[in-house]
Amino acid sequence: MTPFDHLIYGIAWLAFGFVHSILAGETAKWRLAALLGAKYRLAYNLFSALHIALVVFGGQALLAGQAAAFAWPARMDIALWSVRYAGAAILIGALTQYDLGRFGGLTQIRMSNRNQSAAENEPLHLSGIHRYVRHPLYAGAYLFLWGGLEDEFGLATAIWGSLYLAIGTHFEERCLLREHGARYADYRMAVPALIPWKGRAI
Repeated sequence: MTPFDHLIYGIAWLAFGFVHSILAGETAKWRLAALLGAKYRLAYNLFSALHIALVVFGGQALLAGQAAAFAWPARMDIALWSVRYAGAAILIGALTQYDLGRFGGLTQIRMSNRNQSAAENEPLHLSGIHRYVRHPLYAGAYLFLWGGLEDEFGLATAIWGSLYLAIGTHFEERCLLREHGARYADYRMAVPALIPWKGRAI
């Protein structure tokens, strides 16, 4: 990959982060919810999934063929795949802690069809894996990204994806503090963000 290739791929990631942040903001959320009603959450998630897929798979289709493969020893390959599988396991395990219907937006549509309303956001989770880290989905995503260092493209994806996750964690913290106040502030003091260095903290 040339420096220009890296630049283009980085811009694609930054564009995703910018659009995602705008759409997750209160102003855009209010306007889109007024336009789409109960379908807002599902539409938001589908658009975000499509956008990130275009960034990663589009970048892979256009750039990965020019990426130099890393000549890792066999033990390093095993270690990287172990990290990637651990990340995937954490992601799946973390998702089981959530109401996936509400998380994805289907619950809101189903309740709307019954002329009922459903809370837009998840409640504050303090049990299960959240006793060890505050952001298990992000922790799993970091491992998944850095377990994919097969070539230059994997490294670029890990770097840009990690930058996006770091910025996303910052905004997620602000949102959770605004939504849950002192309860989240106490939780944040007790439980690490990504690395469970305290063991089971609560």
